[in-house]
Amino acid sequence: MPVSLKDIEAARARIRDKVQLTPMDRSRSISKKLGTEVFLKLENQQVTGSFKIRGSLNKMMSLSPAELSKGVVAASAGNHAQGVAYAATLLGVQSTVVMPETSPLVKVMATQGYGAKVILHGQFYDEAYAHAKTLEKENGQAFIHPYDDPMIMAGQGTLGLEILEQLSDLDSIVVSIGGGGMMSGIAVALKALKPNIKIYGAVSSAAPGMCEWFKGSQLSEPSGVRTIADGISVKIPNRSIFETYIKPNVEDIVAVDDEAIAGSIVYFLERAKTVVEGSCAVVLAAAEQAKWDLGKKTCLLLSGGNIDMNLVSKVIERGLTERGRLARIGVRVLDRPGTLMKLTDMISHSGANILDVRHDRVRPGVRLSETVIEFLVETKDPQQIEDLRCSFATMGELLS
Repeated sequence: MPVSLKDIEAARARIRDKVQLTPMDRSRSISKKLGTEVFLKLENQQVTGSFKIRGSLNKMMSLSPAELSKGVVAASAGNHAQGVAYAATLLGVQSTVVMPETSPLVKVMATQGYGAKVILHGQFYDEAYAHAKTLEKENGQAFIHPYDDPMIMAGQGTLGLEILEQLSDLDSIVVSIGGGGMMSGIAVALKALKPNIKIYGAVSSAAPGMCEWFKGSQLSEPSGVRTIADGISVKIPNRSIFETYIKPNVEDIVAVDDEAIAGSIVYFLERAKTVVEGSCAVVLAAAEQAKWDLGKKTCLLLSGGNIDMNLVSKVIERGLTERGRLARIGVRVLDRPGTLMKLTDMISHSGANILDVRHDRVRPGVRLSETVIEFLVETKDPQQIEDLRCSFATMGELLS
């Protein structure tokens, strides 16, 4: 049976005392950016750092004592793993989580820290999932699916109830979509309580399945390309979830690339003072790109903040570049005394800041009388970068 509002309300009563009521904050800077009043549902401040604890808890608390006595098993490389581990420990249940061997060490340690037995198996999620299903059959453990389960969806749907309680006159909401469990539960709750609300979805362009179906396109072959939005990187989504929950409830779905997602991560850090992961930052990137009619008040659901610290510096550099805050500008010039000084003066007069400078006299194609000078500069906006490039062009040949 499809998930109903009654199921979600039952989930709310079941898990209410075990999850946090996360804040709903108005963002002045994002409101100005999107041209409407924007509120951020800070689910990145939830226990374990994401919404996943809601579904995991609801599923486990719906199982019988006999089922729980055998323990639970799951497969995940990230937030679901931590949600299952924490929920099981909270309920005094043994948990086993199968993670790919390529999982970041910090996520493996976090899952173990929440009390789960972690088994590393396979290079990809599909291999870890298959092994977890084998353990389910061999040991009689209850399998906790990350999204394709009515009890999981109902648990995630409790977010919809909270959001309307905190902001009853909401006109629209933007939600990220991976497997679709969170979007399904939230959509059911919101549409049941406020039928006219507009619900928009955001996916990664590396895993655009739900978007392709929504646009009426044929599902493309999974590319295998890694994305910083790994939490929503579901290569082949569930068609039944799409037809039952996504298609009838969602106004539009947009796919955004890693560059835009990185820019949004940086923006949230710098302007909203909150840490989000790629699968969460996608909502701002999509809203900027799509220019939807969001009404007078909209909510961006910040579903998680478990970003891998090893990626942060790369993400920040890419994000700053995407937003015109960082640029590499190179020029081939005559190798004469004073040339470097003239270039640095141009940068100084523009108000930009030099972070790094490099000479390259042996690059292929560079004559003996020439050198390539490349700057890494901190800038205010894309126009400042273009102005610098125009100034540099008076000195020599710009590098692409």
